[in-house]
Amino acid sequence: MTNKKTKKSFIKKFNRQSKPLRIFFLLIGIIYIVGIVLFTKSLLSLKGIETTIRVIVLVAFYIFLIIYFFVGILLLFTGKKKRFIFLMIIASLLSCLFYVGSYFIDKTYGIIDTVQKKYVEYKSVMISMMDTSSYNKIGMISEENDPTGYILPKEMIEKFDIKGEIVKYDDYIEMLTDLYDGKIDAMFVSDGYVTMFNSYEKFAKVASETKVVYEYSKELENKDNVTYSTKDLTEPFTMLLMGIDGTGDGISSASSFNGDSLMLITFNPNTLTATMFSIPRDTYVPISCRGDQENKINSSAYGGTTCVVNTIQNLIGIDIDYYVKINFTGVVKLVDDLGGIYVDVPMDFCEQDSQRRFGEYEICLNTGYQKLNGEEALALSRHRHSLPLGDFQRVQNQQLVVEAMIESAKNISSIEDFYQILNDVANNVDTNMSTSQILSLYKVGKNILLNKINGNSSITIEKTYLTGYDLTMYMNSTKSYVYTFQYYKQSLEDIVHAMKVNLELEEPELIKTFSFSANEPYETAVIGKDYYNEKRRELLPNFVGQNRSYVEAWALERGITVNYKEVSEGDSLFNSSYSNGYVVSQEEHAGLLVDNLSSINISIIKNDNASSSNNDENETDNNNDENTEIEKEEKLPDFTGKSLDKFNSWKNSLKGKNMIIDVEILDANDLLTMEIEDLKDNTIYKQSVKSGTNLEDIEHLIVYYYKAS
Repeated sequence: MTNKKTKKSFIKKFNRQSKPLRIFFLLIGIIYIVGIVLFTKSLLSLKGIETTIRVIVLVAFYIFLIIYFFVGILLLFTGKKKRFIFLMIIASLLSCLFYVGSYFIDKTYGIIDTVQKKYVEYKSVMISMMDTSSYNKIGMISEENDPTGYILPKEMIEKFDIKGEIVKYDDYIEMLTDLYDGKIDAMFVSDGYVTMFNSYEKFAKVASETKVVYEYSKELENKDNVTYSTKDLTEPFTMLLMGIDGTGDGISSASSFNGDSLMLITFNPNTLTATMFSIPRDTYVPISCRGDQENKINSSAYGGTTCVVNTIQNLIGIDIDYYVKINFTGVVKLVDDLGGIYVDVPMDFCEQDSQRRFGEYEICLNTGYQKLNGEEALALSRHRHSLPLGDFQRVQNQQLVVEAMIESAKNISSIEDFYQILNDVANNVDTNMSTSQILSLYKVGKNILLNKINGNSSITIEKTYLTGYDLTMYMNSTKSYVYTFQYYKQSLEDIVHAMKVNLELEEPELIKTFSFSANEPYETAVIGKDYYNEKRRELLPNFVGQNRSYVEAWALERGITVNYKEVSEGDSLFNSSYSNGYVVSQEEHAGLLVDNLSSINISIIKNDNASSSNNDENETDNNNDENTEIEKEEKLPDFTGKSLDKFNSWKNSLKGKNMIIDVEILDANDLLTMEIEDLKDNTIYKQSVKSGTNLEDIEHLIVYYYKAS
């Protein structure tokens, strides 16, 4: 009864107060309650960001809510209107803070939440050679989880009522080779097949030599969205950046990529140190999703992100925590959003624009330190054709662009710029990082800001350079010679060690001596960029025309078994121009890697009239003593500066010489050490044997020529 009387008394007393004050008091209280509930929900979504501070702030705001009602009523009843109004003003301002804060937190969270693409649009096409009109045999990838090679083609066959025998393949390169060789009439592949395959010389004109017969697209669950790590970004981590070289805006419909741009970054948030390891696209490595068969690393992209990640993990022996796919066209927007970037452009060049257009759209830059806009930054990242080091210089230029973007990002000063950049990042990036993991980058940003306030450098970037040599070898999958980059193991080991040190997996090596000269400019060391005296991989020679004893000596030295097949007169391989015991054919194609061979199969002449032939040969030799003496006096010419065609003409004119002759492309180390300007395509700049040497004294001759990328 007492409680009821007290309640009635309170209500009567409250109703006697000024009606406008009562209404505003209750209205502001309700607005405050709704606002703080929304703000609490938004603030709690920011997992891992200043948890203690968030809790303290929320507790303080809820305490103020209690104070607002109790103190407000007390002030209202006692007639202290000025204090009462001041309290309502404070409550109103806090309510505005709640709604504005909740809006921006939810907006930011919503954008970040779209960075990880749950669904993407896949597009598959059926292609054939330009002159093909009927499709009796059609190639298809056998992997049933491949969206563009299997899943969509199955639906295409039904949708377009495609007739023809389906031939299954484990490898896209082998399938495209069979298309070129006429073994199949068409094949299913991703719509980005031109970018995927045109790095192979045999398929350099694939865009003009093939046509799209059918095309089909569909939004599917992102097959590449695989979680590799549960750690947040507050501890040392690895991140693989993969470039998608498309012309479209956004990444949701650009799920296919060619693996041409692969950059592995390790980052230590404790020391704010990063290592950047750009992997050349032609690096020859075991491909994880192809049974560890060796191929160029960009071919791992045909097996999707998981294949790329596993291939690189097997190569370096370090777990990759996260991947980020970046649409190169989005780089244009990001750089422009940052207001441009400052880069010391290392060379003069011209390159197509983001839509792959030349002519009036061509981007041309001169050497020197300058500010680049988005199109110019993309051109620098893409260009390689006129560079003496080709892809090696391109990956270095990509590191320059990434470094410059990080530097410019520190200068973001307005909320509008922040959201513009955030939106463009979300639109042009796909990653396996969860929203909460991305949010944990806040702590890294806070450390950078604190360092900047204290006048310290923000992020230390360690650059790397994978050193190796060029090797053009024969590949059975393409049935042609293919350029590859063979890395030096010691160079890779130095890079891996630096990454492991940054990840706190290994201890750094102490530098006990240091020297410098005031007369020489200081240059930051590039990890892995050194000359390594390692044995190079060897290619199988062409034994045709060599005698049996030569082949046996060669094979014995390398531990390779030789299986001989003797061919006699009447056999299809028999060649009367070769003497008894000489090689007329070999089963394994010249140019294959020797370390992949355990045995070779050789066909040699078995001439029943060998004795007679030899006598005739000896008689001929005796009658030509003078020619023999001249032959013995033949010297090796100087081929440096000569064209490859002239060398081949000389080589084809040789007779009766047992030397092995190989032709190789100049590798990156050679180009770095040779001070030659205006290198000419298909021109020889180095030879393994000194000119003037007697030809009879030469067992193995190698000439090295420059090949424009």
